[in-house]
Amino acid sequence: MDIGFVGLGRMGLAMASNLGRAGHRILAWNRSPVAGDAVVNGTIAASPEEVLGADVVFTMLSDDAAIREVVLDGDLLSHAREGLVHVVTATISVDFAGELADIHAARGIGYVSAPVFGRPDVAEAAQLNIMAAGPAEAIARVTPLFDVIGRRVFVMGEDPRTANASKVAGNMMIAMAMEAMAEAAAITEAHGVERGAFLDLMTQTLFGCRVYENYGGKIVAGDYEPGFRLALGLKDLRLASEAGEAFGKALPMLGAVRGQMQAAADAGRGEQDWSAIAAHLLGS
Repeated sequence: MDIGFVGLGRMGLAMASNLGRAGHRILAWNRSPVAGDAVVNGTIAASPEEVLGADVVFTMLSDDAAIREVVLDGDLLSHAREGLVHVVTATISVDFAGELADIHAARGIGYVSAPVFGRPDVAEAAQLNIMAAGPAEAIARVTPLFDVIGRRVFVMGEDPRTANASKVAGNMMIAMAMEAMAEAAAITEAHGVERGAFLDLMTQTLFGCRVYENYGGKIVAGDYEPGFRLALGLKDLRLASEAGEAFGKALPMLGAVRGQMQAAADAGRGEQDWSAIAAHLLGS
């Protein structure tokens, strides 16, 4: 299959290359220059318009503004091949997902929201968890491609906004877990408990799950090399706050954790891993 790919950051490059390894022909474009052989079985296009000649196009850009600039402001969709399905895998706002769905429907272009859970190393290992939402026929067409880049696909419904609501809510929960570990470590360290011993206790008993184990390990090691930058995590908490407005009630935990992450960003940690929210409290 001819697959277009827009956005070759660490996540996008890993996903595009895995699709190339599976035998698909990849035509990719990135906003900043990349090497011509960056994508396995791929070619780097001179413009994003070229990419729209593919059967399926994936977009992995950083936020609403980047997608709006590349896809909408330049009227990129006018170059779409008949029958194209556009898959947006980035974490974007719920409202913008709805806007994109309406624009694609008006042009007769398939649209699937498919944000993912997983850091770049998970993308490289083709073990992403994918939340997909959109018309059933469009999802069915791209599911074999999802099977190449991910470990499991969770179909959230036909309204593309449901996938994005699930993603921002999930990222909110990860941020809450990291702040919970930091605050618990602060209490126990104040009473002479070594940080690693405490977090090992928690992950081997009450909280034996991937988020606590992975981010707990980073907190213990003081390893804040960015896999997912804190600045992007802060963006996702803003999206969660905006999505939460539909609930009509205060979300106090979200507000508190967003405030802590903002403080960490203000302290110069925005380019570190988002688990550096813990370093802001613990000092290392």
